Amino acid sequence: MNSTAAASASNKTHVQTKWQSSWKRIMRFKILYLLLLPELIYFVIFKYVPMFGIIIAFKNYNIGLGFWDSPWVGLNNFRNFINGVYFWDIMSNTIAISIYKLLFGFVAPIVLALLINEVTVGWFKKTVQTVTYLPHFISWVIAYGLMVALLSPGDGFVNLIMKQYGLQPISFLTESSWIRSLIIGSDIWKEVGWGAILYLAALAGIDPSLYEAARIDGASKWRQLWHITLPGIRNVIIILLIIRLSSILDAGFDQIFMMSNTFNADKSDIIDTWVYRQGIEQMQISLATAVGVFKSVIAFILVVGANKLAKKFDGQIW
Repeated sequence: MNSTAAASASNKTHVQTKWQSSWKRIMRFKILYLLLLPELIYFVIFKYVPMFGIIIAFKNYNIGLGFWDSPWVGLNNFRNFINGVYFWDIMSNTIAISIYKLLFGFVAPIVLALLINEVTVGWFKKTVQTVTYLPHFISWVIAYGLMVALLSPGDGFVNLIMKQYGLQPISFLTESSWIRSLIIGSDIWKEVGWGAILYLAALAGIDPSLYEAARIDGASKWRQLWHITLPGIRNVIIILLIIRLSSILDAGFDQIFMMSNTFNADKSDIIDTWVYRQGIEQMQISLATAVGVFKSVIAFILVVGANKLAKKFDGQIW
């Protein structure tokens, strides 16, 4: 009994000491914790509290019956989605568009940042940065309006030029063969400059003496790029890649909602636009929620897998 009491007292003392140490650390950085508090409150209210709504995915939700009284249906909503006639079409479209955006849209900001970083003329560098990241602040409604003005088959700028050279006009925005290229291209145009900002910040943190030593050793620009620049921003690339993988099934609702139509839906209809039609237009709220949970589970698996893969090749990066 004495040994048990002594062990209990020791554990209690250890817990008290640990708590006191943690409290001292909190008080030491209390200003930083106070600055963090609004962000924590935001996440609790708008991210964690709404997670109780996941229950709707397992119910046949009826607005009249309410949240708690709607009947349970188990996994029926998930089965209805997976066995639905449109499942493979919207999944293939979503995955294809997301992968294309990942392959081209993820690399483009890195290339742009590397090119801007090599510019030595200050005013030209600032001008390029401003011109490339301004489209980020344009809504997809305005961006689509610009695309209509450029690509309209009747009086679009591109088709007018094609007509002058004796070519047949092309209805770019309504042909399935063009829609994915337009989605990827417009997404790159809109986000490439904004994405390059993070890489430019990482490039600014590379020690200039490394480049000086490399030049003294006779390393070419390509050697410096491969052995100094890219390794210097490798961790940023990996972290951003993990973030992009977490949203692999988010092909971009705002953009595709504006660009999708009856004529190109076979190549542009994605999960989010389908959920919009089912959940908002047809009021199948339970089915729409189930699809959201389905996407979240896949995103979680991809994030965990990508993080483990990143640690395997690059060590702990967090």
